[in-house]
Amino acid sequence: MENIRPRLKFGNKVEDVKLRKRTSQLYSKEDECSLNNDALRARVVAFSVAFRLINCFLVQTSFVPDEYWQSLEVSHHMVFNYGYLTWEWKAGIRGFSYPLFFAFVYKILHLIHLDSVHLLKWLPRIIQALLAAFADVKFFFLIRTLESRDVAKWTFFCHLCSWFSWFCCTRTLTNSAETTITCLALFYFPLPGSKTHSSKKYLTLVALAVVVRPTALIVWFPLLMYHFWQDDDKLRLITHNYIPIGASAVVISTVIDCIFYEKWTLVQFNFLKFNIFHSVADFYGSHPWHWYFTQGFVVVIGPHLPFFLHGCTVAYKRYKVLLAAVVWTIVVYSLLPHKEFRFIYPVLPFCMVFCGISLANLKVWRRAAALVLLVTNLVPALYTGLIHQRGTLDVMSHLHPLCDTSSSMSMSPQPDVLFLMPCHSTPYYSHVHCPMKMKFLECPPDLGEDGYVDEAERFYDDPLHWLRTSFPYKSSLPTHLVLFDVLEKEISVFLEGNRFVRTAEIFHTHFPEGRVGGSIFIYERH
Repeated sequence: MENIRPRLKFGNKVEDVKLRKRTSQLYSKEDECSLNNDALRARVVAFSVAFRLINCFLVQTSFVPDEYWQSLEVSHHMVFNYGYLTWEWKAGIRGFSYPLFFAFVYKILHLIHLDSVHLLKWLPRIIQALLAAFADVKFFFLIRTLESRDVAKWTFFCHLCSWFSWFCCTRTLTNSAETTITCLALFYFPLPGSKTHSSKKYLTLVALAVVVRPTALIVWFPLLMYHFWQDDDKLRLITHNYIPIGASAVVISTVIDCIFYEKWTLVQFNFLKFNIFHSVADFYGSHPWHWYFTQGFVVVIGPHLPFFLHGCTVAYKRYKVLLAAVVWTIVVYSLLPHKEFRFIYPVLPFCMVFCGISLANLKVWRRAAALVLLVTNLVPALYTGLIHQRGTLDVMSHLHPLCDTSSSMSMSPQPDVLFLMPCHSTPYYSHVHCPMKMKFLECPPDLGEDGYVDEAERFYDDPLHWLRTSFPYKSSLPTHLVLFDVLEKEISVFLEGNRFVRTAEIFHTHFPEGRVGGSIFIYERH
């Protein structure tokens, strides 16, 4: 354009007019393109935010204890100075950086006198949902820069209709935060054809993911190696990016941890020492080496699996670094005895790239395939989000009214709640928000004590004996018992002999297993 303008003064009038028209048309096309991009961005942002907020409020079930005990319970204790910290926080294997984020939210609510139990429960999840929406937007525009508009549309569709993402992304799990941050970091990673590459931005986000959950380094290791191999100035990459950003993250997180632990604590080292070298994670269960290949990955990716496999055959060469990261992560986690579905959740966005390319390449069949994909994901998403394992959250809503009795000066006995359930089955003070007396069966792992048996195991070995020895006098009995229905028959003699009456029955799951029943009972002593 700039080269054309000087010639306009010296050409003949007809040519001048043509050139001016052409120039104005080019400018108008650029303006129109810019307006279209802005409009598209606004639509994608609005849709993503609305979608994730709906997602947030339609997930009303529990998944794993860490959702509360490694985040909200710690945040509540930090701000309100009462609650319970699990053994990990005493051993120094968890970092305070992630709970500090929610503690900041709690502190603001406390200062403006809006710290109701409903806001304490829902506001952290709403914030998590908004962060997930932000990551969704970045993911969409990343694919727009890498592929055609058609591929970007179908990849975004696959990403949003994943049942496991729906189930996890708005939860206050470190795995959810790790996945969200990983999705954001991918936007700035130097993928082939990427126009949004920024080493400092993506490495800063990777460092943040590692601070939130040290195992994020497993997912990012092959990607970091790929970047190193592809970069022309390797020494500069190490000295100006890898080392300064990594060191800064370790120093900042260590300072935060030392402040709240009130002693010198290097969480990353403690995490490795306990979980890898001392195999403490095995205490919480172990699976065969092939579990992720035969069950874990199949469940996490769900109905997307055939599209993922097809996409790998189509786009293997173009996105081999993403496929390598998926395979590497699954292999590394397969070497560890303790396995969970959520551990491999961060690779799910990588898989969606291949799923989107697969759908886009199906041509005439893709709309039918998309409908099947939507329906087959919708059913497990709604079932696991609204029905399966909801009792352990609902029971806390039933117990919350006891706070009124606890804070009153009435002559009635102060509430004393005992949870006779597998340890950490329910949330705790973050979901009642009052300092009434509560107790649960504790289960810290064996840290080297000879003949060690945790309290929960001792209880389940002989429930009646444990109850009679723990409460030898009626005056020491709790006012309320919370238990799964499968335990009721075994301790019925104790319940009847001490005048405990069932006051509530709460649905939990259609698939009871072992010590976890289909319903939860609340008993009150009369």
